[in-house]
Amino acid sequence: MINLRSASPIRLTAVMVGMALAAAACNGSSDSGGNGVDAAAGAGGGLKGKTIDFVGYGKDNPWGAYFNTVFIGKLEAGGAKVVDLTTMDPGTAVTNFNQAISNKPDLIVAALLDTSSMIVPIKKAKQADIPVLVFDGRPDPSVEGDVMQVLSDSEALGTAAAQNLIEGLTAQGKDSGNIIAITGTKSGFASQDRMKGFEAELAKTPQFKVVEVQDGNWDPTLSSKIATQLFAKYGCSGIQGAYGMADYQALPIIAAAKQAGCAVAGKDGVIVTGSNCFKAGIDAIKGGTLYGTATEDPGTIAEQTAEYVVRYFSGQKPPAKDLVKEERVTAKNVAQYAEQCSKA
Repeated sequence: MINLRSASPIRLTAVMVGMALAAAACNGSSDSGGNGVDAAAGAGGGLKGKTIDFVGYGKDNPWGAYFNTVFIGKLEAGGAKVVDLTTMDPGTAVTNFNQAISNKPDLIVAALLDTSSMIVPIKKAKQADIPVLVFDGRPDPSVEGDVMQVLSDSEALGTAAAQNLIEGLTAQGKDSGNIIAITGTKSGFASQDRMKGFEAELAKTPQFKVVEVQDGNWDPTLSSKIATQLFAKYGCSGIQGAYGMADYQALPIIAAAKQAGCAVAGKDGVIVTGSNCFKAGIDAIKGGTLYGTATEDPGTIAEQTAEYVVRYFSGQKPPAKDLVKEERVTAKNVAQYAEQCSKA
């Protein structure tokens, strides 16, 4: 550590110039916190003794359950205390986030079930000088500069889902088709961005048309109910393709189709795609009922988010925004991603 009082004028000037250049470099690069977030603010001492309030997805959600096990386990193994404030209810998530602010932890890590309702809590955290790391879905643009981010590439996931449906329907020789989509929580950007990528890709093949988009809230039971209602509404001849935004939402669509007496896959059955790959989805692809999925498995992003926290507290200056690379999965390459996608 340099003693500025005893430093020579020349050395002091050099030090101050170096500090100014370093600050300018950080402020000028989005990869190092240039959007207003100081990703190096937690530097020093590592995880040991740090308190992290975790406002993540609830364990009753299968994706969230595995993410939480990996994420919390890694941080606690490093000596951090993790306060579990997880939930799948958007209103409760706001309450829990405000509770986290009152707790004054070293860091809040949050999933944004309802993007808009989290704007005020994020602003409150900034005012209280409590750093926030958002994972999976991005925050509202008005507070994007107030948080660090580890994000799934949601548009890429939506694009992959559309490509799966187009490929599957085209292979059947279809020159037209109606598609339904059961999404995650529609008020969150994770779902909205996927639908943006999905619809943009489908726009290239206007013969395939989305006729229904329903909010499944990342809930397999609700997704099953919605799918049953949609097959009753449209009949087997009225639905040619379906997108369940997570594998555990896509599989209930398959079950509902079969219950309605509809063929699935094959030469003329409903083509179904998932995302957020799971072992059950991988098995369904191998079995020929699920056409495809995409990555965004909970283990990979949990590891990447936990590693971000480790880097943050050890002073490694992680980028203000870290994007997880996603891949499309079908029967053609399922063996390549089977292990990665079978952790939950």
